[in-house]
This record gives sequence, structure tokens and C-alpha cells, in this order.
Amino acid sequence: MKRATRVRAYVWLMGSCLTLIGLAWFVVRLISVPVAIGMSCVAAVIPPIAVIVANRPDD
Repeated sequence: MKRATRVRAYVWLMGSCLTLIGLAWFVVRLISVPVAIGMSCVAAVIPPIAVIVANRPDD
């Protein structure tokens, strides 16, 4: 996997993480707190995966 592809994947993963946290804290919590907590838990798992993807060695 080329470096540019890894960087793009990292940016997408971290962008989705920030989007999930933002939606959970500012929008979804007004409707359903358990769903907001679930979204935050999913968002907490994404950064380690993003780092693993970004630091994968070239094939």
C-alpha cells in the first residue's frame, strides 16, 4: 500500500471518528443517550485502527 493511500485512509478514519463524536455529543444525545454512548464507544475504537493502517509497511 502506497504512502498516499495510507494517509488518505488515516484521514478518512479520523474524520469519521470526529464526526461520530461530534454527532453523539451535540445531536444524538438530545434524542437518545444510550445511542450517543454507543457512538462514542465506536469512535473510541477507530483511532488505534487508524494508526495501525497508517503505519503499515509498504508491500
